[in-house]
Amino acid sequence: MLKQNTIKQAFTLSGKGLHSGLNITLTFLPAPTNHGIKIKRVDMPDAPTMDALADYVTETTRGTVLKKGEMQVSTIEHAMSALYALGIDNCMLEVNAPEFPILDGSAKYFVEGIQTAGIEEQTADKDYYIVRKKIELSIPETGAKITILPDDAFSVDVLIGFKSSVLGNQFASMASLSEYVREISNCRTFVFVREIEPLVNMNLIKGGDLKNAIVIYDVLKTQEELDKLADLMEQPHHDATKLGYVSGELKFENEPARHKLLDVIGDLALIGKPIRGKVIATYPGHKINTDIAKLIRKELKKQELQAPIYDDTLPPAMDVNAIKKLLPHRWPFLMVDKIIDVRQNVIVGVKNVTANETFFMGHFPDEPVMPGVLIVEAMAQTGGLLVLNTVEEPERYSTYFLKIDSVKFRQKVVPGDTIIFHLEMPEPMRRGCALMKGHAFVGGKIVCEAEFMAQIVKNK
Repeated sequence: MLKQNTIKQAFTLSGKGLHSGLNITLTFLPAPTNHGIKIKRVDMPDAPTMDALADYVTETTRGTVLKKGEMQVSTIEHAMSALYALGIDNCMLEVNAPEFPILDGSAKYFVEGIQTAGIEEQTADKDYYIVRKKIELSIPETGAKITILPDDAFSVDVLIGFKSSVLGNQFASMASLSEYVREISNCRTFVFVREIEPLVNMNLIKGGDLKNAIVIYDVLKTQEELDKLADLMEQPHHDATKLGYVSGELKFENEPARHKLLDVIGDLALIGKPIRGKVIATYPGHKINTDIAKLIRKELKKQELQAPIYDDTLPPAMDVNAIKKLLPHRWPFLMVDKIIDVRQNVIVGVKNVTANETFFMGHFPDEPVMPGVLIVEAMAQTGGLLVLNTVEEPERYSTYFLKIDSVKFRQKVVPGDTIIFHLEMPEPMRRGCALMKGHAFVGGKIVCEAEFMAQIVKNK
């Protein structure tokens, strides 16, 4: 299991804002475990802070905009893309303006800043969003579509297409995040000349120039019209008879598609967790990118913890015979069949509920339902194994539960169900006592949760 990461030391980047034209300073600071990515507006009274999450997306015209109360920050996608790709889970971003600096229009300088600062591994496990089934979203009016499929790792395929004599259809693919720095991070944003005047009229791209974007000239204008637009943007004049890339050579033949891939990663980073799945994006843009991130955020809010993956083809970490060496419980009160994962502060156990359970004889003969108290007992037994795993010679100790709090039952458990128990110790054991948070899952949904306090005692 990979651990969470932050940066080893702070670093600062400065540059123009694409839309505001302001000179902006953005500082990246290390942050503790489970902090996430947060943004602070140091130029505002009381320096308000917000989480970099899709919940706060309010606008997606030529960039992703987050807003919480009076605080607003835009053009965050390139920095978020770099943080995600380099595996940074926890970081504070302090900015002194309503947007991030555009720099060269790519994620290159954000990546270099992170690499120079260094990456520090932390103690907590990395919390993934694991794609269990196909997720799909489309915008019929534009043809935009994003599909996210279950997979063992994160990868992205992107197809873009424009009605343009210069930029038609392009495809970009990233099979692994290990390709990001070399193949994706330095790919710049792009804009068509025909879009510039409307954007200026919308009071956008005040800081746009040939140094921070690929400019595409694909519809003939008169020399006078083109010169007027160049003067408006304070850029050199261009021969109006020559269609093509005004900003010079591309870094890759499909640089625009690669930049769209960069944007997809930056917007999906607003889920708040790294994804384990394959992303296929057709004609993506900030709207559909952030819409699917919002969809996933809604799913995460319904259930704070995803069910652990249970692959019954893999050998267990502890079978029932190993469990019986540590727990004193025996039939009919041994409620854990096997342990499929055990780490320093996390354990995952399995209970297969069959129609032959003795308690179904009376609870209830015509409508068998597993008693809630026994679900909690099974969870407690799993937690007992976690506590015993923290000591040497665990067979010489027993675990006794001192307190059970905040018990909630969300749905019933019936014969044929397989219960997956996930217990975690949020802090180290002190004076022989451990605090644990437990969840029980059936079919990927939480059926029960509780908090435990347990004491470990050496057997006489």
